[in-house]
Amino acid sequence: MKKLGDFKQEVMKINNQVNEEMYGRGLDWQKIEIIGDKIIIIALNRRISVLKHLDNKDAFTARLMDLALLNEFKIRLKKYFEEATGLKIRSILKDYDPVNQLAGTIIITGEPVEEFLAKENS
Repeated sequence: MKKLGDFKQEVMKINNQVNEEMYGRGLDWQKIEIIGDKIIIIALNRRISVLKHLDNKDAFTARLMDLALLNEFKIRLKKYFEEATGLKIRSILKDYDPVNQLAGTIIITGEPVEEFLAKENS
C-alpha cells in the first residue's frame, strides 16, 4: 500500500536522480507539497560552475543555456516519473533563480495524486 509520504519520497528520489544525471550532483535540499493534481517542488540546486562564470559576462547566453537545460530536465523528469509511478503528467512548469540557486518545479498530473493513490491501493 503506497502512502502519500512514500509517494513524496519517490518523487524526491526521481528529482534528485535527474539532477545528478544532468548536473553531476544531487540537490542540497528539496521540499515537496502536493495539492490535488499539483506537485510543487522547491529545491536548492547549486549553480553549474560554467554558467556561474557566464552570468556576469554574458547573461543572455547563460539564460539561453538555462532554458535549454530546463527543457531537457522536464523531458527526463516526465519520463522517469511516469515510469516509476504510473501517474500521467499533463505539464511540468520549471524555473531556476541563479542568484539564490533555487529551483521551482510544478508538476501537474492527469488526476489528483491522492485519488490516484487510492485507486492504486484498492
